[in-house]
Amino acid sequence: MRIEQLEYLAAVTQHGSLRRASERLHLSQPALSESVTKLERELKVTLLDRRRTGARISREGRELLPYMEEVLAAVDRLRAAAGDQRVDARLVRLGTVHAATATLLVPAVRTFQASRPAATVEVLTLQQAQIDEGLAEGTLDLGLVNVLDGDDAPAGLVGTDLLHGRPVAVLPADHPLAALSQVSIEDLRRQRFVMMRAGYLMHRYVHRVFGTELPHACHSTDGAEMGKALVAEGLGVTVLPDYSVVGDPLHRAGLIVTRPIAGDPTLVTLVVRQRTSLPVSLQVRELHAALVARAGEYRAAQAS
Repeated sequence: MRIEQLEYLAAVTQHGSLRRASERLHLSQPALSESVTKLERELKVTLLDRRRTGARISREGRELLPYMEEVLAAVDRLRAAAGDQRVDARLVRLGTVHAATATLLVPAVRTFQASRPAATVEVLTLQQAQIDEGLAEGTLDLGLVNVLDGDDAPAGLVGTDLLHGRPVAVLPADHPLAALSQVSIEDLRRQRFVMMRAGYLMHRYVHRVFGTELPHACHSTDGAEMGKALVAEGLGVTVLPDYSVVGDPLHRAGLIVTRPIAGDPTLVTLVVRQRTSLPVSLQVRELHAALVARAGEYRAAQAS
């Protein structure tokens, strides 16, 4: 067994196919496939389910993945201790539902980049279920998701709370409702509304507060960033966690404003999730720490 065989398998798991993994590794696909096959023969277990749509880690592979990651993490620590800068170039993949992008994620990545200039962070915009699946399968290292009180992390995943907030109405700055100190669900129901698509927590929240009587005129979109852009252009109003709006460039520029929702006690939390199988790579730990640190700075700034 060779270390590169474990690295090759991790790359196939991460990128979802032999072709994409071979491109990332700058290795021919047949050579990559043969290396993984040799590892399967040595371990006497099928590590990959090979299909037309791509190669995904098998059930047996998922059971062995934590042990492989432990070996690779130990190798990372050894290389780092020896001053091998190749460890800096490891890819970190983060899935996000586009919450607090400008106020938390981007500053955290900037901090991480300053300490790991050769590292690569791949940010993927996904729905929450896709993020949880990617974390469980090992194709994602970290995931940023919104949760409501009472929501539990799926089995095998653990979360760290970053920000706590409340859903707020997001309005164009010149909207008539912006003159109010707070808005009601009835106020919002009468407006053209920008709805998050199914699979996002705010889609679930909106259906909870509106019940069966949704706004008559709706746009729908993926994620908070496009939702805010549509609101800024006057195409409707929406509802988002306050930490996804306050401090955003569109908010700082005065193009969108927020108003509390009257009588709504709902709490929303931004959580960073990862697998419970440890250890994780040094880069993942450092990006996780940067997210936690930036969340603390954001909370302190809002408190002041």
